[in-house]
Amino acid sequence: MSKAQRATVDALMRQAPFDGGLPPEQLRKHFEAQMASGPAPAGVTVSPSVLGGRPALTVEPQGSPATGTIVYFHGGCWVFGSPATALQLTASLVRRTGVRAVSVDYRLAPEHPFPAAVQDGLAAYRDLLDQGVPAEQIVLAGESAGGGLSITTLLTARDAGLPMPAATVAFSPGLDATRSGESMTTKHDADPLFTRADLTTVFAHYLAGQDPDQPLLSPALHADLTGLPPLLLQAGSNEVLLDDSTRFAVRAAAAGVDVQLDITADVPHVFQAFEGMLDEADAALGRAARFITTALVRT
Repeated sequence: MSKAQRATVDALMRQAPFDGGLPPEQLRKHFEAQMASGPAPAGVTVSPSVLGGRPALTVEPQGSPATGTIVYFHGGCWVFGSPATALQLTASLVRRTGVRAVSVDYRLAPEHPFPAAVQDGLAAYRDLLDQGVPAEQIVLAGESAGGGLSITTLLTARDAGLPMPAATVAFSPGLDATRSGESMTTKHDADPLFTRADLTTVFAHYLAGQDPDQPLLSPALHADLTGLPPLLLQAGSNEVLLDDSTRFAVRAAAAGVDVQLDITADVPHVFQAFEGMLDEADAALGRAARFITTALVRT
């Protein structure tokens, strides 16, 4: 793997550090301009759709798709982002697996604070089941806040008595609203994007004064994790959110869950977005794709 590539990505991210104090509308405009302004992804077709009563983008591979559906949740601290900002990542999973994906435009804070996004995640999953898609042919996936939402969707689906999907993939998931992980401090200088202070400020829009020590806000600390399907959590060693993944994985394994914790050295939050620019991104996406296809074949 290339040390020069990692240094280039780090420098690039430090040129535009995250400012959690910006108004939500400004955060949305900045993120859309940064993430959704590139060329259309190759090798897939993209069409508007609806899932669980929410707008969505359906991303399908060219040619005959393989059996299965990926339900994808975008990142953005539950305040900004959209299926368009996550399109390159979503398309990458579709190309690599041959499986179609539906990326959900769940409701955002502050207009729709917790638990609106979780409700939308559950509605999307329930809708697919109601359409006749077998649970064993569904994989949940997402990055950052969307990675966290993929996990909390699992928890609410299990508690609602719904069958579990084949698997879940979470890239740098947010799983601790208390921001109490040691990595919030130990990775402060290494993380080129986030600080604890900025994350706390922007997350307050979603929290809306509610207790962060709730299982669906801090599942890494408080959720009952029994009965979940196979999980893959990927994170970079240079992110303050690292302990969200490490602590969740330890608790999931203790609860008897088949969980893989995949940490890549010296890369930042959602480094997979640098596909084609960072060897580690391509390698991690390859591992995620193999995990998904194995889970779907296994079932």
